[in-house]
Amino acid sequence: MTLPDEIRTVGDAVRYMTSRFYGAGLWFGHGTDNAGDEANALVMQSLGLPFDSAPYVYAAALTEPERSLLAERMSRRIDQREPLAYITGRAWFCGLEFEVDPRVLIPRSPIGELIASRFDAYAALPDGARVLDMCTGGGCLAIACAVWHPDLEVDAVDVSSDALAVARANVARHTVEDRVRLIESDGYNALDDQRRYDLIIANPPYVPAKSIALLPAEYRHEPALALAAGADGLDLVRHLVRDAPRFLTENGVLLLEVGEAAAALEAWLAPFEPLWCDFERGGDGVLALDTAALNTLNIV
Repeated sequence: MTLPDEIRTVGDAVRYMTSRFYGAGLWFGHGTDNAGDEANALVMQSLGLPFDSAPYVYAAALTEPERSLLAERMSRRIDQREPLAYITGRAWFCGLEFEVDPRVLIPRSPIGELIASRFDAYAALPDGARVLDMCTGGGCLAIACAVWHPDLEVDAVDVSSDALAVARANVARHTVEDRVRLIESDGYNALDDQRRYDLIIANPPYVPAKSIALLPAEYRHEPALALAAGADGLDLVRHLVRDAPRFLTENGVLLLEVGEAAAALEAWLAPFEPLWCDFERGGDGVLALDTAALNTLNIV
């Protein structure tokens, strides 16, 4: 795929890609929600320019190497349906830039909205609180907690050594090595059961088997290990809920994202009614369970 000869400026490239993205019927769900913003993000990131560049930047002429790069990346986005973040190797979450690649999910959890408020609506974290981030992937939630709240001590867990390699690079990028500890573990299995946490946050796999085949092509570039979660989406969630009291303080809280498996989880916990989190900027499927509630659940 090449750019037409008449595409000569930065603005030309954004306009042309916008048209091509609309026509290709792409799925937008990894940082943008429309073809125009996606095209602008791809062009600006590829050229090392800010998203809100001045008009004169859009009028600037493209060099031939820049035209070739944009054509190659446009082809990957359209023909291969690769997500933008994998093409550029970058994603933004909680106002922070992270390295991403197909070893990890592209960050998009609504839990990010709660980090700025220190989870105040759902957890009263003391100074120097310990936080456990389960299924950390590229480490975005754990690192955002540490950057936004420098007093927090965070353990970040994942079963995938590949994912933890990406997380390690992101920990170094944000210089939080002294407060974010990476642990390879299948759920809680490798954790010290004498160590207690004031907050456990978890964005585990929760996509039911019947939904995996229906995912847009863009999502199928992401690691299946981080998405697929059995017949009802609760394969790992059950383990996280059952064993959480062993690792929480007396006043601790489990904050758990279950997405489309929310109805299945409510059925599993019935007649107990979970506290579902509210989000001002969109998002759902995140519940909060404190230690007392977890200890009263009659679940099998």
